[in-house]
Amino acid sequence: MKEEIIIAGFGGQGVLSMGKILAYAGLMNDMEVTWMPSYGPEQRGGTANVTVILSDSAISSPVLDMYDTAVILNQQSLDKFESKVKAGGTLIYDPSGIHHKPTRSDINVVEVDAMEAMMEMNNSKTYNMILLGALLAVRPVVPLDAVLRGLKKTLPERHHHLIPLNEQALRKGMSLVGK
Repeated sequence: MKEEIIIAGFGGQGVLSMGKILAYAGLMNDMEVTWMPSYGPEQRGGTANVTVILSDSAISSPVLDMYDTAVILNQQSLDKFESKVKAGGTLIYDPSGIHHKPTRSDINVVEVDAMEAMMEMNNSKTYNMILLGALLAVRPVVPLDAVLRGLKKTLPERHHHLIPLNEQALRKGMSLVGK
């Protein structure tokens, strides 16, 4: 098994954190992993994306032109990465802020209203975990318990009290897929 994933959006949406947690989850699940972030000088509001490769065998290069799965959080990223999803691959996107929906018919397109779910949870810090939960529901590349262990590893100890909220957000995202 090898899954090549791109997660893309604006800085401040938790794109890099989502990728890092996914990468740690792969490590916790004894997988070969690469995590390669890409972002501009802006911390918030600039574009950001992260490539994560999870594999049960050696990974030759972290640099990719095409992806099995794309998680897209804004129009700019959709415009850039929709064409880079492999035929038969999966594109997961949040429709808030998307003006022109994906048009490809040779990929699995999954709309996840993470912004609305985040508002229901009344916590803006849950947005990326809702989308990560949706990714896990559509492409179960790592088990939820590995993601929770990865979350514990990436969060500073002073924020470990937020792990139950993050687990709730992951489960919320998983439940949104298929509605």
